[in-house]
Amino acid sequence: MNENIKENSKHINPFFHPYNTPHDTVPFNQIALEDYEEAFMEGIKRDNEEIDKIINNPDEPTFDNTIVHEDDEKGPHYYDLLDRVSNVFSCMLSAETNDELDALAQKMSPILTKHANDVSLNPKLFERVRKVYENHRELTPEEQMLLNNSYDGFVRSGALLDEKGKEKLRKLTEESSILTLQFSQNLLKDTKAFELHITDEKQLEGLPDSAKEAAALCAKEKEKDGWIFTLDYPSYSPFMTYSTQRELRKQMYMARNTLCTHDNKENNLDICKRLINLRREIAQLLGHETYADYVLKHRMASNADHVYKLLNDLIEAYKPTALQEVESIKQEAQKLEGKDFELEPWDFSYYSHKLQMEKYNLDAEMLRPYFELSKVIKGVFGLATKLYGITFKENKDIQVYHPDVKAYEVFDKDGSYLAVLYADFYPRKGKQGGAWMTEFKGQWITKKGENSRPHVSIVTNLTKPTAEKPALLTLSEVETFLHEFGHSLHGMFANTRFESLSGTNVWWDFVELPSQFMENYAIEKDFLRTFAFHYETGEPIPDDLIERIVKSRNFLAAYGCLRQVSFGLLDMAYYTKKEAFDEDIIPFEKKAWEKAIITKQLPNTCMTVQFGHIMAGGYAAGYYSYKWAEVLDADAFSVFKANGIFNQETAQRFRDNILSKGGTEHPMTLYKRFRGQEPTIDALLKRNGIIKS
Repeated sequence: MNENIKENSKHINPFFHPYNTPHDTVPFNQIALEDYEEAFMEGIKRDNEEIDKIINNPDEPTFDNTIVHEDDEKGPHYYDLLDRVSNVFSCMLSAETNDELDALAQKMSPILTKHANDVSLNPKLFERVRKVYENHRELTPEEQMLLNNSYDGFVRSGALLDEKGKEKLRKLTEESSILTLQFSQNLLKDTKAFELHITDEKQLEGLPDSAKEAAALCAKEKEKDGWIFTLDYPSYSPFMTYSTQRELRKQMYMARNTLCTHDNKENNLDICKRLINLRREIAQLLGHETYADYVLKHRMASNADHVYKLLNDLIEAYKPTALQEVESIKQEAQKLEGKDFELEPWDFSYYSHKLQMEKYNLDAEMLRPYFELSKVIKGVFGLATKLYGITFKENKDIQVYHPDVKAYEVFDKDGSYLAVLYADFYPRKGKQGGAWMTEFKGQWITKKGENSRPHVSIVTNLTKPTAEKPALLTLSEVETFLHEFGHSLHGMFANTRFESLSGTNVWWDFVELPSQFMENYAIEKDFLRTFAFHYETGEPIPDDLIERIVKSRNFLAAYGCLRQVSFGLLDMAYYTKKEAFDEDIIPFEKKAWEKAIITKQLPNTCMTVQFGHIMAGGYAAGYYSYKWAEVLDADAFSVFKANGIFNQETAQRFRDNILSKGGTEHPMTLYKRFRGQEPTIDALLKRNGIIKS
C-alpha cells in the first residue's frame, strides 16, 4: 500500500473505477489507506440503492428480478463495489497488516455487520425472496441452488424473527464480529512479540545450518547480534526438532502453547468464552438447540451424531497404534537418556526425530537440498500441467502488495486465459501464521455470457532464503504448498454462472477435498522425479531416499490422526453446549479432548485461545471436516493410483465433476458423479497402514 498517495490532492480512489490493469487485477500501489473506508461507505450506499430498486419493483417477484439482478446501465463494477473492497481489505488484514489497518478494521467491523443485518433483516426484500422461493418457475440445478441458498440465508440470518428478536440478533452479531477480529489481532501481536535471542553459539548445538542461517538473518533484520528464533513455523519447528538445549526447547514450547493466556491486553480467554456463548445465543434465537445444530444443517455430516461417529470411529481405529507410537518414543528417549528420564511435551519432536533417524535414516534436513523453492514451484505447476494441461507464466506487470509476492497468469490447455494466481510464501511481521488460499476476485458468467475469471492467492509461511542459500523446504512444507495449491485449483477451475457458488464456495466439510487430495503427490516417486534435484549439484533425489520417504510415510500417522481428532472433539464440546458456557477455558479444554489425548498435558497450556480455525476462521463446529475430507481424498486418490497418478482422463473427470462445479449441487452428488459410488473409510485406513492392503 502506497503511503505517499494521500499527499496527492488529485488522488482518485481506484476502487471506484475499472482498474485498467492486466486482467483488471488490483492496483495495490495506487491504494491509499483512506480509500478503503471511502469505498466501504460508498459500497454500502450502492448496495442500498440496489435493494431499493428490487423492493420497489412493481413487477411480480421473479428469479431474474429478485434473486439475480444485473444492471447493464451502470457497468459491471457498480453494484459489486463492496465485494471488491472487502476482498482486498480482508486479504491485507491477513497477509500484510499494520496498526492503521487494524484500527480501520475495528472501526469498520460494526458498520459492515450492521449493513449485513440491514440486508438480511429487510422484511420487504425477504418477502420478495420468499415469493420466488414458493412460486418459482422451473430452474436449472445451479439456479435452484442459488435460490435455496438465498432463501435459507435470510432464514438463517433471522428473517422470520419478530422485531424484538431481530434487534437482539443485531446486537449479538455485531458483538461477535468485533470479538472475532480482536481475537485474530491479539493472536498475531502475541505471536510476533516473542523472540528467543541467542548470543552464545554453544546454545545452537544440534541445530542444522538452515535453522541457524535463518535465525541469523532474523537477528540481522531486527538489527541485533547473534540469532533470533520466533514462533513462526519455519523457525519454531526446526528448533523443537533439533536443539539439544532442553531448557530452551521448554522456553519455546511454553511460549507457543501459552499464547494469549497472560495477564495483558492480548489475553483471549474471556473473548473465547464470550464467542462461544454468542454463537450459542444466536443459534438458539434462530430456533436451534446448539450452534452445532445450526451449522451442521448445511454440511455433509448433517448433525452432531454423525460427526461424533466419525471421530469415535477414528479413535477406535487409530488409538491402539497411536499408543504404541508414543511408547516407542518414550523408550527411545530413555534409551538415550536413562530409564528414569521423563518425556515432556517439549521433548516429543526431538526424540521422535531420533527414532525416525534410527528406523528410516531420514529427516527433514536430508531432503531440503532437493526441495529448493523455485524448483518446487516448477514441480507443482508442472503437476497441474500433466494432469489438466494448464500452464503458468509470471507477469511482472501485475502489481503485488509486497515484494515477496509473485503474480502468475494461468492459461488453460487450449491456450485461453484461465486465472491470475498470486503466491506469497514467506513469513513477515504483518502476516498471520499458517497457510491459506483466498481470492481477490471470484469467477462468474455475466448476463452477456462473458466468463469473468478469478484472481486467486495462496499464502504460506515457508522457509525463507538466506544470504548463503535459496529457500530450501522440508517435505512438510512441500505438502503445505500442494495443499494450498489444491484449494487454488478449486478456485481457478471455477466455471459457474454465479460467483457465490463458484470455486471454494462449497459446504465446509467438502472444501478440503481438493487441497488434501493434492498432498498425496508429495511422496509419489514419479512426481518427485520431475523437480527434486539437488540445488547445488543438480543430481536427482536418490531412489533410496525416496524409498525411505515412502516407508516413513506412516511414521506417527496414528498419533497425528488422534491430534486432529482431539481438535475436533474440542470444537464440538464448545459448540454443542445447550446452556451458558461459564467454565474456565483451560480445564474445560483438557477434559473435552481427553479421549483422544495420549501424551502428557500441562496445566497452563491452552489451544483454544490460539485456535483461530474455530474462533475466527469459519471452522466453528466444523473442524472435523479435515478428517471428513481426508476420507474423501484417500478414496479419490485411490482412483488415480489405480488408473495412473497422471492419468488425464481421470483428472478431467475430477475437474469436470468437482473442481469446476463449486457449490452448484450437493457435494455427495458431485463426488459420486466422479467416483461412481459413495466413499468408504477403507482407503484412508489402508493408506495409514491401520489395515493391510
